[in-house]
Amino acid sequence: MDEFIERYGPERVWAATVVLLVAGVTLAAWVFPQRVYVDIIWQYFWGPVVADAHGWGCIAWAGGEQIHCNEATGDFGPTAAPGYTAISYAGYIPTLILMAIGILFALRRLEIGSFRGGFFALFPFMLFGGALRTVEDANVAAYRETGELAIQLPWSGFLISPLIYFTVTLIALVALVGAVFLERNDSVSRYEYPLFGIGAVVLAATLGWLGYLAVTTEYASFYPSIPTIVLTAATVSTAIVWMGIQRFVPELNRGTGYMGIVVIWAHAVDGFANQLMLDWSQVWGLSYAPKHPVNDAIVTVTGSVLPASVTEITGAAWPFALLKLAAPVFIIWIFNEEIFDENPRFAILMMITVVAVGLGPGTRDMLRATFGI
Repeated sequence: MDEFIERYGPERVWAATVVLLVAGVTLAAWVFPQRVYVDIIWQYFWGPVVADAHGWGCIAWAGGEQIHCNEATGDFGPTAAPGYTAISYAGYIPTLILMAIGILFALRRLEIGSFRGGFFALFPFMLFGGALRTVEDANVAAYRETGELAIQLPWSGFLISPLIYFTVTLIALVALVGAVFLERNDSVSRYEYPLFGIGAVVLAATLGWLGYLAVTTEYASFYPSIPTIVLTAATVSTAIVWMGIQRFVPELNRGTGYMGIVVIWAHAVDGFANQLMLDWSQVWGLSYAPKHPVNDAIVTVTGSVLPASVTEITGAAWPFALLKLAAPVFIIWIFNEEIFDENPRFAILMMITVVAVGLGPGTRDMLRATFGI
């Protein structure tokens, strides 16, 4: 295998692998539509996306009609529900790995990615991912209110996890190529400036659309106190944790440097957004339930261990916020100087992924509550 890769080059082998996989899956779905497309692709991959797009807990194939399970009668075929399964993970994880490898090849081709400035330039795109996902939440709210999707399928499917990761990555990659082009043509001194600017523009446009919905529709509102509380709590707690690291264990952040602040803050936003919405959303007349297994487990365990008289005051989701402050510290410790020295492109790409994993869901949860959708 090593000789084969060395002979044809890793980039060509990667490209051939992607083409063969896409062609193979497409051919199999065409030759065996029921066994491959309906029983596998639809049931475990596309069906959950369609269900999520409508806000349904269950969707039935029903001969291709794709209707709510409550409306299905007779032999309606396979069903699907929003979320992930072992089979979907088996498909998504290799796909994400292939995508990450492709991004590394792209960064190498562009001869960038070794500089920490690129990490900070991509920060608006990390916020953009959560905001864009909230647009799909608004789409579901529109469907519940009017019976019609404002953004029709299949397009709305690209705003739903996990497809939204590919959508945001593609937008960021196009912006990156454009920014590098401007730098190479001496239009800007550094590619990071236009890259950050493009990210800020798409983020502002997305927030502007959500604000427009809040003003013009019945299914969206605006509660500015929610982001104020979440962002203040995340910022203050990040400052406390960071100063503690600097004072007592400064060697922890020698690899990540100031990127560590962004990592901690991103996960703090996720933690406090979840805590606020799960424990105190009723203050704004809203109601949210845990959407992830970890949140659900923590709330359940805390509620069973602490007396009701205590959880009525403290809530039951606060351990999740503490976990989201502790976990990034552990990540910072793992990404030491040696990792950044040996493969800086890979290390920075992993840092971007770590931030996106926290900030994407956190931003979405915060904005969902902010706009009451």
